[in-house]
Amino acid sequence: MSGHSNVLKPIGCCLHTPIPILVFEFAANGSLADRIYVSRVTERQHQPMVWERRLKIARQIAHALSYLHTAFPRPVIHLNIEMHSILLDEHDVPKLSNFYFSVSIPEGEAGVDAPFISTFRSPEFRTAGKVTEKADVYDFGRILLELLTGEDFWEISRLTIDKDSSLVAYIHNLAQGSCINEIVDLAILAEDGEGGASLEHQLQAVLDLGLACTKEDPQRRPTMVDVTKQLRRIERFTQMGEELRGNLQNLKLLESVEEHASASLKRNPSSDEIQAVNEASERPLEV
Repeated sequence: MSGHSNVLKPIGCCLHTPIPILVFEFAANGSLADRIYVSRVTERQHQPMVWERRLKIARQIAHALSYLHTAFPRPVIHLNIEMHSILLDEHDVPKLSNFYFSVSIPEGEAGVDAPFISTFRSPEFRTAGKVTEKADVYDFGRILLELLTGEDFWEISRLTIDKDSSLVAYIHNLAQGSCINEIVDLAILAEDGEGGASLEHQLQAVLDLGLACTKEDPQRRPTMVDVTKQLRRIERFTQMGEELRGNLQNLKLLESVEEHASASLKRNPSSDEIQAVNEASERPLEV
């Protein structure tokens, strides 16, 4: 797993302590939470992260998750995707970390019983206790909504949300007939200059993608490969003038019943799947 440029790499193990300590590469710029959550940005007097950087980080982490899901004979499910699990190096390159709850899907199986209770649980985990790669898709969708709003899933500071609700449920309800400006982090809206229309289209496309990823039914969520491809399209919007609206409807959000049944019998990724992950980012993931 550490072979991917956006996964935090272990560099050694310290044996001179009562309990061995793993040593990882240094993430000089801390966690993504400190640069995104409005409450933390204000408290630490940090400069809010610009939208272009947020979008690039989202695409890079999506690519890392696609790698986990397709590059191994037994797909790896992270199960703990949150802002604090994404660290930034000195160049703000994101590094996915915290694999404590990660599990791999047994060969020949479609899902796996999650042995631990992860911090963020997808609906299917709460109801059945069994997860697939789509659990990571749900958690990644929540990350997209946090990148858009600047809100902490656990500690909402700007939006008015009922105590019995959640950020995901709130945005699903609000998105039905609301202006995107009511949801988006004010720091992003402050960037709006010459490319106002382009920025608005990008924000709407990311919102649509976040909503698709956080659907209750896991089979209706896109795969991480599809998510990575869509984020690449959204990044290119300002350069190519590509029309993004409606693209989500063209994604393969569902696998057919036959494909799903086949996947239950054979979890090994095909060469086409692995190639799709590689093609999802046509340029190297450097800053």
